[in-house]
Amino acid sequence: MEKLTIICVDDQPEVLNAVARDIDSLSSHCDIEECQSAQECLDLLEELDAEGKPIALVISDHVMPEKNGVQMLTEIASDGRFNKTRLFLLTGLATHQDTIQAINQAGIDQYFEKAWDPDELIAECKRALTRYVFAAGLDYLDYQPVLDAEKTFELVAGKV
Repeated sequence: MEKLTIICVDDQPEVLNAVARDIDSLSSHCDIEECQSAQECLDLLEELDAEGKPIALVISDHVMPEKNGVQMLTEIASDGRFNKTRLFLLTGLATHQDTIQAINQAGIDQYFEKAWDPDELIAECKRALTRYVFAAGLDYLDYQPVLDAEKTFELVAGKV
C-alpha cells in the first residue's frame, strides 16, 4: 500500500506547523508535505505526479505573496491530472467574493476560517480522503484507519 499525500500550504511557518501538527494522526497512511508558497506547492505537485504518488488533498491558506490560495487551487482544479485531488481553503482574511471564487472556480471541498477547530479539520480530512480513495479506485481496506467510517459505508453501499 502506497501512502496518500496531503500537501499543506501557508507562507506563515507557525500556521503551517499548526496545520501539520493537527493532522499528524493521519501520518500512518499519509505523507504530510509542507510548502510555504503556491509555487513551491505547484512544483511539488509536478514532482509527486512524475513519481506516480497519489495526491489526495491540498490544504491551502488564501493570502500568500505572488499567487494566492484561490488562484493556486483553481490552477490545480483545472489540471486533469489532479481531478480527484480534494481541495481545502484555510484563511482568516478572505472576502465574501474570494470565498465565492474559491467555490465556483476552484471547486473547493471545504473552507476553514482561522482559527480552525482541530477535531473538525481531522474529520473533514478523513471525509476528503475517503472520497479520494473511492474516486481513485484504491482499495479502501488499505486506508481504513484514516477514512471516515460513515462516508465509507455510504460509498460501499452505493456500489452494491
